[in-house]
Amino acid sequence: MEALLLAIYSFFVWFIFIKKKWLPWNTKSQVTVVVIPIVAMTALILTLNVIAPSSSDVRVIKYVVQVIPQVKGRVIEVPVEPNRLVKKGELLFRIDPTQYQNDLSVAKAKLAADEAKLAQAAANVADASAGARQLQEQLKSASSQVGALQPRLDLARLRVRQNKELVATGAGDRFALEQAEANAIELEAQIATAKANEAQVAQKLSGLVNGEQASVAAARAQFATAKAQVDASRADLANAQWNLDQTSVYAPANGYAINVQLRPGSYVTAFPVAPAMSFVEETYQVIALYQQNELTMVKPGNEAEISLNMHPGRVIKAKVDSIVWAQGQGQIAQSGTLPQTGAFPQMPGRFPVKLEVAEKDRELFLAAGAVGDGAIYTDHVAAIHIIRKVIMRVGSITNYLVLKLH
Repeated sequence: MEALLLAIYSFFVWFIFIKKKWLPWNTKSQVTVVVIPIVAMTALILTLNVIAPSSSDVRVIKYVVQVIPQVKGRVIEVPVEPNRLVKKGELLFRIDPTQYQNDLSVAKAKLAADEAKLAQAAANVADASAGARQLQEQLKSASSQVGALQPRLDLARLRVRQNKELVATGAGDRFALEQAEANAIELEAQIATAKANEAQVAQKLSGLVNGEQASVAAARAQFATAKAQVDASRADLANAQWNLDQTSVYAPANGYAINVQLRPGSYVTAFPVAPAMSFVEETYQVIALYQQNELTMVKPGNEAEISLNMHPGRVIKAKVDSIVWAQGQGQIAQSGTLPQTGAFPQMPGRFPVKLEVAEKDRELFLAAGAVGDGAIYTDHVAAIHIIRKVIMRVGSITNYLVLKLH
């Protein structure tokens, strides 16, 4: 663009001073003609570097997921093809599930046995509760029987006293006295038996645990133990099912399995430092690196353009998503060593600007590691942004050139 502007300027100088000779071509005019483009181009470039800063270090970054299985075992299937697009949820590889299927079967059998024990414990609680209620009914019956016999015994004793008085005076019948005494003795025996039954039932009901009969409390404790065992067995079953499910490893997102060396027969483990394969997500980020003083007028939402070497002649529209106002030189690791400034301190680092590709260019394939140029157009002096845009397009066209001699 600068060359084009100089060519246009040279044409007008030739036309005015040489062709038409409207102005004299002397030393003063010659110096003026040379100085004007130098000053103008310098001012233009310095202004552009602030209101439309450019970067020759634009990078496409993609997330790389280290695929690590959750379970160990021998690989029996690897259907994924390297460097081919894989959709989220498609199978990457499968581990021999035999061991985990057996573990699941054992867990299911153990759960069935524990559930049977729980059912038996519940039946025992029901039986113990029924027995306790029966004893309480027996106690009520014995108490009622004692209460019913006591008035009859009192009446029998009264009859005995009355008959004794009549016999003593000679007016009574001795047989009636003997009969009254026999009735009284029989009622006393019945009351003694009823009281013994009442005492026996009360003795059985006297053992309480937390306000509950001991047998019922023991049955409930057995039920709680059985229920806890069932819960543990269900957890073991769920864990066995989860382990079985983990023998099939699926793509975490749309992307590419790169450099797939995994083959059936290989042994994989659930170890963080031993990934089975690397998976590059299709989603990408575009980062442009700028010097710190180039970002004084840049704000999120500003228009931006990028041209990548992998797409010659194409300018990709974008906008500024955010500026990462942090870098490694702004961090000091925790240690007992004083910071090293040294005789030759490091140069100030650059700040990355995250660019969001426009909707119309979002489906364009951008490889991880693709590089190129970029420009950001701020809200200031928009009239001369056209110069930067022309520079971007000329640079994009030059990407067609492959400058090597072999």
